[in-house]
Amino acid sequence: MSLLTVAALYFLVPVYWLMVSATKNSSDLFGTFGFWFANPRPLEYLGDLLTYDDGIYLRWFANSVLYAGVGAALATLLSAAAGYALAKFDFRGRETVFNVVLAGVLIPGTALALPLYLMFSEVGMANTYWAVLVPSVVSPFGVYLCRIYAVASVPDSLLEAARIDGAGELTIFRVLVIRLMSPALITVFLFQFVHIWNNFFLPLVMLSNSDLYPITLGLTSWQGYADRQPLLYQLTVGGAFVSVIPLMILMVVLQRFWRTGLTEGSIKS
Repeated sequence: MSLLTVAALYFLVPVYWLMVSATKNSSDLFGTFGFWFANPRPLEYLGDLLTYDDGIYLRWFANSVLYAGVGAALATLLSAAAGYALAKFDFRGRETVFNVVLAGVLIPGTALALPLYLMFSEVGMANTYWAVLVPSVVSPFGVYLCRIYAVASVPDSLLEAARIDGAGELTIFRVLVIRLMSPALITVFLFQFVHIWNNFFLPLVMLSNSDLYPITLGLTSWQGYADRQPLLYQLTVGGAFVSVIPLMILMVVLQRFWRTGLTEGSIKS
């Protein structure tokens, strides 16, 4: 219990600091105690954040939702299809393909950013939405997790029964497999969403137009000018706190699916 308490404090204290700091102006950020409020005006500062520079923060927020939402959804679908195929279909080179996927898990994303930029530049897709979206739909970890989960949760007898009843492979995948694998798919979606939402290096390499920035890159650009415009300190902290809220909401909404998946195996018919 004590270890869990320490772990909870480790993760929650920075969020608490962000929440408190988001209610302060730039002078109070440096001139008052960091873990308590000082003349809080959160609604006023939130309005400043959303209206600064013609509402550029809202543009960055929408970009992050686009990159993370679409990227995570497509990555989950592709991971489910690839993991199911690797688990339930016997074809030549299956283990080689899976080993390549495992190798992809071990390669850091920063090592691939520059080659990806050169490739996208060659086809004229650099500095576009596609430059961030297309790499985001590939998740080697998602493929690995889906294969492991498909082996354990999708019985061959159920697949054979569906085929005998005349169901096609696409119907089996859409109606049966996705439903049986839903806990793993929720996990892949959440991991990929958080990864894309917090991704900084790939957009930094791919994008030069500030209108295409996600929140991470936009807030960093503000921080770089904060020495000349002190207001940006407060806007950066407030923007960082607002950017955490969607992740917290997503975690609360999706955790019930994990509980459902964990208890399914304990229910007897």
